[in-house]
Amino acid sequence: MDKIPTPKQKKTFTAGLLKWNREHNKREMPWKGEKDPYRIWISEIILQQTRVEQGLSYYNRFIQTFPDIKSLARAADEEVFKLWEGLGYYSRCRNLLFTARQLLAERNGVFPAEYPAILALKGVGPYTAAAIASFAFQLPHAVLDGNVFRVLSRYFGLFTPADSSAGKKMYTQLAGELLDHRQPGIYNQAIMDFGATVCKPQLPDCPVCPLRSTCTAFSQQLTAELPVKTKKIRIRERWFYFTLPVYRGKIPLRKRTGNDIWQQLYEFPLRETSKKQKEGQFPEPEIHWPEKIKRKESDILYFQQLLSHQRIHGYFRMIYADRKPGLDPSWIWVPPDRLPLYAFPGLINRFLRENPFGKKRLPVKKA
Repeated sequence: MDKIPTPKQKKTFTAGLLKWNREHNKREMPWKGEKDPYRIWISEIILQQTRVEQGLSYYNRFIQTFPDIKSLARAADEEVFKLWEGLGYYSRCRNLLFTARQLLAERNGVFPAEYPAILALKGVGPYTAAAIASFAFQLPHAVLDGNVFRVLSRYFGLFTPADSSAGKKMYTQLAGELLDHRQPGIYNQAIMDFGATVCKPQLPDCPVCPLRSTCTAFSQQLTAELPVKTKKIRIRERWFYFTLPVYRGKIPLRKRTGNDIWQQLYEFPLRETSKKQKEGQFPEPEIHWPEKIKRKESDILYFQQLLSHQRIHGYFRMIYADRKPGLDPSWIWVPPDRLPLYAFPGLINRFLRENPFGKKRLPVKKA
């Protein structure tokens, strides 16, 4: 069982962290020091499952296009999803739209200023709620993310797994005790920056760390062992076979529905299989090919996309036909120059970048 940190250890940690923040923290981000809860909310949602370097440009474009809750709430779904394209985890985008419209309908577009009300918003968990509450309203709620778990585990020598029920309870209590209630926003930003720039997951910068003299992991050479996690991510393998009929320069696409990945993004006719098919086999989706049709097939292109718990293997082929294939009414036929208007998952965008319709035709062979 982990030893409970003493009041002196807690005081030393908080004082040392804030001193580092004043004298050495040079990390710059456009939302740092922001007081507008809307902008803080947007930045925090974007940074869920996204590196800061990747999220920066998305944040800037989002704020420029939708500067407030009302403009986001009144935007068309297609416009918002297109702006989000490439960030992945599209449930975040759906939650943003739902919450913006809820706030417009129930609060005239005014962001709540109380922690329970912030936490009740769709897509907002305890970490995001604490960040918004402390940064925008200076409410004393401590953030807990991967950076914070790592810093606290190493500094205090905590071996209870951060992803266990006991660990979450222990870290939540400790984080709240360490929080500087006079400046909760500054403290929360400091500990996240410290974990991102000094106490990093790999190759932590211990030689320059001002807290190393009182850090348990440093003194006992436990940095590589902490923090402890119990869960291992199991990757599900999926095989997607895309068939793109091309008729008079147009191809069919439709919006994905249901609760699977890529919901509300667009796709081409698809057949999923439980395993990789043998060489020369290409499972075809439900397409009705007219009799006496002339068709030519492109070579097959393969792309892979790794999601948090899934690996998607994507195989693409185009079939040029002289007669229009039959598809159900949910499919729309779109010319190549209109494809940029639709939001696609990263896997399909990689295919489109490799094969820009109308600019380069793939080698074809008779079916």
